[in-house]
Formats: sequence, C-alpha cells, structure tokens
Amino acid sequence: MLVHPWDATLGAAEWRAWLAGRERFGLLAVNNSDRAQAPITVPTHFTVDADELLLHLARPNPVWPHLEASAEVRLTVIGDYAFVPGFWRAPEDVPETDGVPTSYYSSVQFVCRPVVIDDPDAKARILTAQLADLQPEGRHASVAAGDAPYGRMLAGIRGLRLVPVRVEAKFKYDDQKPTALRERVAGRLEERGRGLDRQAAAQQRRRLAEAGDWQERRARESGS
Repeated sequence: MLVHPWDATLGAAEWRAWLAGRERFGLLAVNNSDRAQAPITVPTHFTVDADELLLHLARPNPVWPHLEASAEVRLTVIGDYAFVPGFWRAPEDVPETDGVPTSYYSSVQFVCRPVVIDDPDAKARILTAQLADLQPEGRHASVAAGDAPYGRMLAGIRGLRLVPVRVEAKFKYDDQKPTALRERVAGRLEERGRGLDRQAAAQQRRRLAEAGDWQERRARESGS
C-alpha cells in the first residue's frame, strides 16, 4: 500500500482507535501456491487479542493449503471511504472543471505470520474470544470441546492466529491540501450524505483537529 507522508498515521494510537470504533471485518490475502494464479482472498471477521489477530474458517475453505505454504499473509480493513469529485477540489483561481477527483479512505493492513490451529481446546478458546468481542451481549452457550452445542462443530473449522510482523495504516483525506479546501470538502460530503460520506467527513475533520495543516507541521518539524 502506497502511503504518502501526509497520509501516514499519526501513530499506533490513531489506527488502534479507528479499528476499535468499527466492526472487525477485513479481507485476508494469501499468496497462491501456484504463482500463475491470482492470490487467494477471504472476507472474514477477526478479533484483536493482545498483539495477535484471531479468526476461524470452515475446514473446506480452499485457502488452507496456500496458508500453510505462506510465511506471511495480509489482513486489510478499509472504511470511511468516499469519492470526491474534481470540481470540489479545484483551487479557487482555476475553473472547477480543472479540478482533479480523488478517493478518501482509511485503511489498516496487518502483515502477519499465520499459525494454523487444529487442537479442539485451542479452537474453542478462539471461538470464545471472538464471541466475547463480536457478541458482547452474551446470550450464547459456552464453547468447549466435546460439549454441546459447539463442541461437535469444532471439527468443521480450523482456527488461525495471525502474529503481526508490521502494521501499515493510511488515512487519505487530502492532508497535503490547504485547510480551507479540506473544510470545504468535508462540508460537501456532509451535505451529499451518500454511502459513507459523513463518516469520511468526520475523519477529515478529526485529522484537521489532531494534525492541523500538514505543510505547516512539516515546516515546524524540519526547523524551517
């Protein structure tokens, strides 16, 4: 993922807060064992457990042999995205038709070492952690190997622990542009209100509040 300096995360606290504020659902990308074929991708829920990511997939999923052959995989989460028309971004001294469109989005990508889990008790622990995370209201039976109702289902799944090697985070909201333009685009996103427009506007305004003008910040940091 290309990350320009102005799109980069302000630190781990920023991307962790962003991830905590939404449902943990992403796209797991795995190299295909056949280099002539496209990578394998699997949409999936996951759970952040300390410094690891936990998930499970059905045993018949075709990804398993490719996972077992991979030293690294990538789990990508994307959100708060919006298309920004060119005429919204045109500088005031040029015709609006000369404005260049762009996309706004947030993305956190985990590059991880995969660990496949087949032990029934370990799989039960993964399911228990995921239920606590994704169904915090409870109202489910306990998960234990050999106990109904989940025990007999454990044979039909395999667990997966992803141990992050590095995290790439990007918040693409025109931070390199003048503050007035960024505020104007945020207002237009709120007015249009389509899809995730308002969420993208909220990220734009948050970055403005937390990071300010990128050009000024760069000048301060360089001492010029």
